[in-house]
Amino acid sequence: MPQQIRLKDHEKDARLVRNRVVVGAVAVVLLVCVLIARLYYLQVIQYDYHSTLSENNRVHVQPIPPTRGLIFDRNGVVVADNRPSFSLVMTRERAGNAGKWQDVLDVIVEVLELTPDDRALFEKRMKQGRRPFEPVPILFELNEEQIARIAVNQFRLPGVEVAAQLVRHYPQGAHFAHSVGYVGRINEKELKTLDPVNYSGTHHIGKTGIERFYEDELHGQVGYEEVETNARGRVLRVLKRTDPKPGKDIVLGLDIKLQEAAEQALGGRRGAIVALDPRTGEVLAMVSQPSFDPNLFVTGIGFKAYAELRDSIDRPLFNRVLRGLYPPGSTIKPAVAIAGLDSGVVTPGSRVFDPGYYQLPNYDHKYRNWNRTGDGWVDLDVAIMRSNDTYFYDLAHKMGIDRLSSYMNKFGIGQKVALDMFEESPGLMPSREWKRATRRQAWFPGETLILGIGQGYMQTTPLQLAQATALIANKGVWNRPHLAKTIEGQPPVDENPMENIVLRDKSDWARVTHGMEQVMHGARGTARKAAIGSQYRIAGKSGTAQVVAIKQGEKYDRNKLQERHRDHALFVAFAPADDPRIVVSVMVENGESGSGVAAPVVRQVMDAWLLDENGRLKPEFAPATVAQEPAP
Repeated sequence: MPQQIRLKDHEKDARLVRNRVVVGAVAVVLLVCVLIARLYYLQVIQYDYHSTLSENNRVHVQPIPPTRGLIFDRNGVVVADNRPSFSLVMTRERAGNAGKWQDVLDVIVEVLELTPDDRALFEKRMKQGRRPFEPVPILFELNEEQIARIAVNQFRLPGVEVAAQLVRHYPQGAHFAHSVGYVGRINEKELKTLDPVNYSGTHHIGKTGIERFYEDELHGQVGYEEVETNARGRVLRVLKRTDPKPGKDIVLGLDIKLQEAAEQALGGRRGAIVALDPRTGEVLAMVSQPSFDPNLFVTGIGFKAYAELRDSIDRPLFNRVLRGLYPPGSTIKPAVAIAGLDSGVVTPGSRVFDPGYYQLPNYDHKYRNWNRTGDGWVDLDVAIMRSNDTYFYDLAHKMGIDRLSSYMNKFGIGQKVALDMFEESPGLMPSREWKRATRRQAWFPGETLILGIGQGYMQTTPLQLAQATALIANKGVWNRPHLAKTIEGQPPVDENPMENIVLRDKSDWARVTHGMEQVMHGARGTARKAAIGSQYRIAGKSGTAQVVAIKQGEKYDRNKLQERHRDHALFVAFAPADDPRIVVSVMVENGESGSGVAAPVVRQVMDAWLLDENGRLKPEFAPATVAQEPAP
């Protein structure tokens, strides 16, 4: 059969091509319309948004941390200032994320020949950085050689720069470590509580002492500057600047000369000294020994150095003035005497016979007087002068725990007394309710007796003892102890003043003060040796606080005890007795004798404050004289 020939339909192919061209043209038109619409949306509708993004790529706002306020002693001596220092800073974003910045740290350690501990510290600081685009100081106080090494190896250190900044410095070193405190790097916990705006660019914060309590005043207000940068982030020019507001300067009541005199009087022994002006509550000296150099903590203390301080058996980091809890011993007896007189339990003429011990009715146990032979018939004046335990056993028993606890609270025992010392411990003034809540036991009469001589559960700080003594010097007027004398020229305000102690008979203050004077100047006074040659009258009271209990019938034998198990020596005093200008509280750990060890320390501190360079009483402390009327 003949083969059929199929002819190609050119018309159909032409229609197909035309349809494809039309579809393609429509698609192109639609895409062009979408593109135009997108361009319109980006260029017109979102113009403000994208112009802002573009501007932010060119213009950056950098925080300017404020200059921290200075701290001075009462005479204008700088105790905390700011000094310029070159630091190595690193910006994580520019150094490279995803672990690249850690490689840069390795290069830094190699270039500067540092230790693995330094490397670990650098990484810790970088991880504490708040934002990846903010520079984080990782190494402080660079020397010229380190700066030169960084400059030579800059090409290997992206995101790393040498920056000049102010660093906190304590020129007096260990003298004010426990009062002024120190600043340190902001940690993660603190970061959550700080104002992120005001602390932008700030890497340090007050950790202890005045530096922490007045952090808001010392820090100041952050400033800003708008800078133009290139693609690499280098600053080309400053467009606008808002200056930061520096922190406020603080003048303390502390006196550097008195502080040094108190440290010398303590003679390197473990202990605490606090001196107050009873008229104002200003702290004149505050010593806790041993101490430490606060400059070690400013830029970051090394692991080894911190371990030595932390693990030292002498506890140099421990603030004994504010946190050291000790039985007050006989230093509490003047306050107990005031309580007994005001409550009507005793009168100035009430007498107790002391055979060398005291016994509760129907009990065989003997509560010993420190003088085992006894002092015979004892009244209030002799009881304070001789520190007679038997008299105060009897007084405490007659008062009872409820009244005794209530009166001691009025003197600040068992509560925080300071105005601007956040580290202060409240101590402990036990009560019937306290024992029931903590020990689930009833209160026993014998426990009241030993509280009357400052033993038992009672725990006080040297600052509380100073304040209780200041209340006697002030005749019951409360002036809460405070370190700051003025803040930017203004004195601190006590928003929660304590209630003054008002006695039924105001002359009771003078009666107790007279007994305290006899401690120093009486023929049988327990601390009369410490007052020999004094040009002013001193009212004082010694105390000895047991560290370990002595069994009934046994005597204290220092040779059988380890040095750290021996009694603590305490002494409190104020002078001049007729016009008190200084109150001193001393605690010498394991010093054993309040009269023999602590009292001479008090005398040296008072001499340093009240006497001039020639050993004469300063005119401002001399007794006032009454002008004679001219004869007719």
